Amino acid sequence: MGGGGYVTAVIASRTQRNLFYARTDVGGAYRWEHATGRWVPLHDFLSEDDVGLMGIESLALDPKDSAVLYVLAGTPYFSNGKTVVMRSTDYGKTFSRITDVSAQFRVNGNGMGRGNGEKLQVDPGNSNVVYAGSRNNGLFRSTDAGASFMRLASLPVTTTPNEAGIAFVLLDPTSVANGAAQRLFVGVSRYGSVGANLYRSDDAGTTFTPVANAPADLLPQRAVFAGDGNLFITYANGAGPHPGSDSLNPPEPMSEGAVWKYNVAAGSWTKVTPAGVTNGYSGVTVDPNNSQRILVSTINCWASQGSAYGDQFLLSTNGGTSWTNVVQRGFALDNDGVTWIGQNSIHWASSIEFDPFDTKSAWVTSGNGVFRTTNLDATPTTWTFAVRGLEETVPLGLVSVPGGPVLSTIGDYDGFRHTDIDVYAPIHTPRIGSTSGLTVAAANTKVVVRSGGGKIFRSSDTGQTWSAVTAPATTNNWVMLSADGGTLLVTTAVNNANVSYRSTNFTAASPTWTQVTGLGNNGARPEADPVNPAKFYAYDPGAGRMLVSTDGGASFAAAGTLDNWGATLMRAAPGREGDVWVALRGGGLARSTNSGASFSKLAKVNYCAAVGFGKTMSGASYPTVFIWGSVDSGKRGIYRSTDAGASWIRINDDTHQFGGPGNGQFVAGDMNTEGVVYMSTVGRGVVYGAPVTTP
Repeated sequence: MGGGGYVTAVIASRTQRNLFYARTDVGGAYRWEHATGRWVPLHDFLSEDDVGLMGIESLALDPKDSAVLYVLAGTPYFSNGKTVVMRSTDYGKTFSRITDVSAQFRVNGNGMGRGNGEKLQVDPGNSNVVYAGSRNNGLFRSTDAGASFMRLASLPVTTTPNEAGIAFVLLDPTSVANGAAQRLFVGVSRYGSVGANLYRSDDAGTTFTPVANAPADLLPQRAVFAGDGNLFITYANGAGPHPGSDSLNPPEPMSEGAVWKYNVAAGSWTKVTPAGVTNGYSGVTVDPNNSQRILVSTINCWASQGSAYGDQFLLSTNGGTSWTNVVQRGFALDNDGVTWIGQNSIHWASSIEFDPFDTKSAWVTSGNGVFRTTNLDATPTTWTFAVRGLEETVPLGLVSVPGGPVLSTIGDYDGFRHTDIDVYAPIHTPRIGSTSGLTVAAANTKVVVRSGGGKIFRSSDTGQTWSAVTAPATTNNWVMLSADGGTLLVTTAVNNANVSYRSTNFTAASPTWTQVTGLGNNGARPEADPVNPAKFYAYDPGAGRMLVSTDGGASFAAAGTLDNWGATLMRAAPGREGDVWVALRGGGLARSTNSGASFSKLAKVNYCAAVGFGKTMSGASYPTVFIWGSVDSGKRGIYRSTDAGASWIRINDDTHQFGGPGNGQFVAGDMNTEGVVYMSTVGRGVVYGAPVTTP
């Protein structure tokens, strides 16, 4: 797919050429591999229990050892809010130490202010000293290379009204004495009306004092030292990357900002905001060979950017006295084969970084990936969508069409029609944005429907072209076609309850929609029988029962009983009437062969978050079954069965767990290639596995 999610920062090594890291809000961290021009994911080893650690709050590199990397990770709504500091001594290939700091402080890699930073820093005078800023309990320090942390009570900050806490920690490498940096600056994500938002220590953190005359009407975002004794700080009226909740007090509209220069020795301030650009600012970087050359980026700015609207990048060659708007001077986009990005902009540009070893080159992050220029001074400046290997979408649906393509749907950027899963695919058009619904008629596979945001589109050529369908409501969560493609069920959220509608003339200019009865309001999600167009099924997780329709989805009635609170995405075995499978999470995996009237559990499956089917393998008589779960009390992972669940083999390993399928979204086999399987993630896109061919 290529990118697709918010890359919150790029961190450049100052000690090793071509070494860059990217952190993302939901998809883990990556290392740039210069030889291949690709990003290498670092967190695919995370288990389902640790999926929250895919949210990366901050990264830090050891200034004395370029192989050492620290990662601060955690997401409140996953993994019970677990927060850790990870340490790697091999460029993130493995993490030899993972310190759980949840009892001391918390972070939120997907929270407001996630583009601020960096709040994790290694002392330039002592590699054993690591500082970590938190969202809820102030500043912490480790003196044993991240094995343990203690709070620095000398900084009088714990929480902030916006719950973003500390925005950045900055250590002055010119202040190293007695084996430690003496001068520290800490930015705090709050207005000065609430409390000081910039603190300074000149005694290695023993004491902190508010910096006099610091801007009080804006929140600090990022800061960087220049080689001439100045500190450049970006500000905005919000934590970002977009406006904060209306309930915030003080409010955070994320509409204004400034750039300030602070002279460390004199304690004096100079406002150096680029003339005429009053939007919020975030990214800031200084040429290590020329302290007068500074590059900044706006954030949440929607100004002209080529054929789209997005953030602006501004360059100064005289210490901030004057600026050149690099975007307005001339902007060109190189999509590097990812065609969908041409209709989008570089936005939420929270981080912008010179290449320290070639400062004509620079990186900038965006809400849809990361971009790179290799000639900042050229007119126009070409920005390349540099996302090879970086897949950060949130998958919402996938169908492998027998004899046809793989169709995917994702959050934010629609989804794609994949005729070759190893090359970038065209995006669905017309576009919807977040596309939560996707269905193909099992016995008439050219017919496909997708939906989201109150829009529905139908295709009669497996997604090559689409026609609009008049939707029954403003929100569409899921869609389901009958086996013959003649009936469409649409499930939507109305007043916090799921309501489903049915149409048999949905291709008409003014289709007739009637409300489906008997589904209840517990999130039941209809699934069509693949053979009989009159049959639909739905698992009611709250009541622990199967609901069945035999009148083409007009009404549902209770049938067989099941465990409560399994995954609502159930599956019907392809080509078989009445053969229904339900993933019951801790209740295992259940199957019915009588159209949901009764169920039996698969004896070996102890846990199942998702189930799906693929092409029948050579020598087998039943479609291949794939699950995310555990078998015989073994490790959770992706398992495959070619004998209808009588036996299973695990087909992934511990280094390829990807945090699991994410709330039981999906596991789906390929219907055209034996043994190929696809799985959703919480932010690493769609991952796939294929059988290893032995020479």
